[in-house]
Amino acid sequence: MNRSVLQKMSRTNRRNILRAGLASVALPGVAILNFGCTSNPETEATDTDQTSDEQPQVTNNNAEKDSAMKIQYLEIVTADVDAACTLYSQMHGVTFGEADPGLGGARVAKLDGGGMLGIRAPMRATENPVVRPYVLVKDIKASVAAAAEAGGEIAMPPTEIPGHGQFAIVIHGGIDSGLWQL
Repeated sequence: MNRSVLQKMSRTNRRNILRAGLASVALPGVAILNFGCTSNPETEATDTDQTSDEQPQVTNNNAEKDSAMKIQYLEIVTADVDAACTLYSQMHGVTFGEADPGLGGARVAKLDGGGMLGIRAPMRATENPVVRPYVLVKDIKASVAAAAEAGGEIAMPPTEIPGHGQFAIVIHGGIDSGLWQL
């Protein structure tokens, strides 16, 4: 396989991992995700190394930078909150509290590492079920500006949640992503 095909496969695999695997951060003890992704096209060629069996190998070019992605809040929006809470409680041994009005009525479970898993009902008739990770950022305004510059739609600008910090929601390619600043 040529190098450009391997590079494209690697980018596709990272996207699929992000799309399919974010719910796994609800596991107790799993709070930091180190994807080693970079948005700099000049460094894309160094993201993969070809091994002897033609399998792309992802290397972490951000290892020396303070770039580990930490999911601060994983939000699950579903019509059946009680069933989802029961499922996650039984699968992962987490305990959900009562609905938190500050988090849209989400029932929240604290996770090891300081993160939270919140399960709530849709807040309007047009809101679809979604699993939305909120990545912890140092400067939410700068992160939102960077997302907009990269083509992201700002669905919710930075907004204060008393007692929790600030959040924002960005949509790109049909994928909801949240930002969170403590």
